[in-house]
Amino acid sequence: MAYLGELISIGVAFSWTATALLSEFGSKRLGNLTLNVLRMAMALIFSLGLFWFAVGTPLPMGIPAEACGWMLLSGLVGYVIGDFCLFQCYIIIGSRYGQLFMTLAPLAAALMAWITLGQQMSLMSIVAMLVTLVGIGISVLGRGEHHRVSLKLPLNGVLYAISAAMCQGMGLVLSKIGMDHYDVGAMPAWLVPFSANFLRCVAGIIGFTLLLYWREGFAPLREAFHDRKGMGVAVATTIFGPFVGVGFSLMAVQYTAAGIASTLMAMTPIIIILPSYWLFHQKITWKVVLGAVISVVGVSLFFLG
Repeated sequence: MAYLGELISIGVAFSWTATALLSEFGSKRLGNLTLNVLRMAMALIFSLGLFWFAVGTPLPMGIPAEACGWMLLSGLVGYVIGDFCLFQCYIIIGSRYGQLFMTLAPLAAALMAWITLGQQMSLMSIVAMLVTLVGIGISVLGRGEHHRVSLKLPLNGVLYAISAAMCQGMGLVLSKIGMDHYDVGAMPAWLVPFSANFLRCVAGIIGFTLLLYWREGFAPLREAFHDRKGMGVAVATTIFGPFVGVGFSLMAVQYTAAGIASTLMAMTPIIIILPSYWLFHQKITWKVVLGAVISVVGVSLFFLG
């Protein structure tokens, strides 16, 4: 089928849009940590089912200890720290602005790869960073008193969003390092990323459970099990996010160029504008739309460099 990879990539962008909107609703209803504990637990259950179906065993086999260590570290950075910050920014500034700031993730990944893997940053990558920052600036900056530039959003929400993007980018590079240590003959090649994500979720559920117990105890988790709407949102968030989103993003790059797939999947900040208006009554302005478009263009330039 012509353009199958491109169609899958667009579908992933819509899937991640649904994840962002559901996560904003779920975080406000259940709490950041409670939702993340549920999400990590369900992702592990779904992964066990996938392994059982694919290879006849519920646990991924043949993972070297070094790979395991890198993937657990990736889960700590990307899920525990990154998703905590992401969901917190959803509560403060909303999923629309949160996804806009997530276009900074390639910047973080490029910097992390430069530091840890020695990968050189091309001139196009630097231009891409600047374009992405300009797009974000157009959306979130406005004129303050005495014609000075001011931030239109709460500063703590912006800092959470930037931290989330940085952690996602760093977590991606740590995942790549970990998967490079895998024994590719121990399992089907297409299953390696799912095995890697399983280990990341193990780190995620341990970290989020400890954080929840330390900050709030387990009472919010017990209450969540009696909240049918909240549990439904948690299930949907898990399916659209780490399960379907990850699976189909991997499938997309099998049918089209990685740069094309990555650019199309990065369209979430544009797609989310209308749903966030309908669901959360967030005002749409020409600056918001223009900033989102420029940020996505900046992301696309990363993959041309």
